[in-house]
Amino acid sequence: MVGAVQGAGVVVTGAGGGIGAALARRFAAEGARVVVNDLDSDRAKAVADEIGGIAVAGDASAIVADARDALGGVIDVYCANAGVAFDDGDVDQVLDEKTWATSWDVNLMAHVRAAHELLPAWLERGSGRFVSTVSAAGLLTMIGAPSYSVTKHGAYAFAEWLSLTYRHRGIKVHAVCPQGVRTDMLAATGSAGDLVLRPTAIEPGDVADALFRGIEEDRFLILPHPEVAGYYQARASSPDQWLDSMNHIQKRWEEAR
Repeated sequence: MVGAVQGAGVVVTGAGGGIGAALARRFAAEGARVVVNDLDSDRAKAVADEIGGIAVAGDASAIVADARDALGGVIDVYCANAGVAFDDGDVDQVLDEKTWATSWDVNLMAHVRAAHELLPAWLERGSGRFVSTVSAAGLLTMIGAPSYSVTKHGAYAFAEWLSLTYRHRGIKVHAVCPQGVRTDMLAATGSAGDLVLRPTAIEPGDVADALFRGIEEDRFLILPHPEVAGYYQARASSPDQWLDSMNHIQKRWEEAR
């Protein structure tokens, strides 16, 4: 059991399936009171009914007030998990304005809007926990997915800023950065995901396990794929060598297509 979440009011966005559903199940199993959010009301209700939670359907950018009311006025943990991915690496798609706008809105600005709503009460009482489902793409990058890679970099940077700014005031922040996870989103990465992510893909429950280990150890950066730490170090210490390696993967992808 993780004492930090027993009896806590928890919100998980994008929890109708995949990582979000796994997080909702785990928080409920640990004794938390869980709001399950998803754009799809039927999926949200199905998961909420399964775990004894509360379904609050709608846009993840605008559900904080309703979720707070559903939890009796207090949110202790907010999991900004909802996300979108596009196979937009072709030259004809890379500057698709609609794709970029959607990616910015869901993958980054939903986190910013939620934090804006949550922080006043959290700072007043001196506690609160913000969990950002980022991606290893937010630390590294992902071939064939420019809008996803860039906005996930932004989500990671925002989580990092929240942590360095408010940790002395009792705010806990966790950035969860898995590589491939066996969810519907993995399919959305197309042939690039098949090449890079699918061979080492893990289950959504493995991501939840990694988060709870991180909560127990009070760690900001959560790496469900531990090898990502080495890739991240290589990227920082020798960027040109790292770019050459990634370009090699890009060429393999282009040849396979």
